[in-house]
Amino acid sequence: MKQVDKNAYNFFRYAHPGRFVSYYHQLYEVLSLAPGSVLETGVGDGVFADYIKRNTKIEYTSVDVADDLHPDVVGDVTRLPFIDQMFDVACAFEVLEHIPFEKFETAVAELARVSREAVVVSLPHFGPPIQFLLKVPFLPEIRFAFKFPYPRKHVFNGQHYWEIGKRVYSQNTVRNIFQKYFVIEKEFVPFENQYHHFYILKKK
Repeated sequence: MKQVDKNAYNFFRYAHPGRFVSYYHQLYEVLSLAPGSVLETGVGDGVFADYIKRNTKIEYTSVDVADDLHPDVVGDVTRLPFIDQMFDVACAFEVLEHIPFEKFETAVAELARVSREAVVVSLPHFGPPIQFLLKVPFLPEIRFAFKFPYPRKHVFNGQHYWEIGKRVYSQNTVRNIFQKYFVIEKEFVPFENQYHHFYILKKK
């Protein structure tokens, strides 16, 4: 079900420096996999798509329930309208929290079904971060960050049905579902954007 109007992607409301940090990691992780074809579920503001289409030879396809965003295919991530193993890599960047958690595993299974090699996912990770950065001239930069546990109950805000770190939605709960279908090759929260948690998932 469509949740937001395309005006939600207005630059001054939607874009912020941390989001562009996430765009960097989206592109870096996908390009590092050297795919021939990519499926992006959820069009968003099109930054990822524009870079892939303008600067690579990767065959790009998008799918979204919102037809006003003009995806290549209108469809639901829990019922992807593609044949098995159609894409080298499938992506879902800040998408899966927009469906009820009861449907999360169904969507993960669908991403596994349509991908040949890997899936790249990012999800919102709630929790106040503690960060430390030290840069001294002529020495390597020192930085670390971690989430301060604060398991607040999630309240649906018209967009997010759930978020990692909220009560019931622990990191282990999410990992256990991913591990039914994939090997978690890598996961991280970018230092500059502590709200987005990335997973690079390889097919078993």
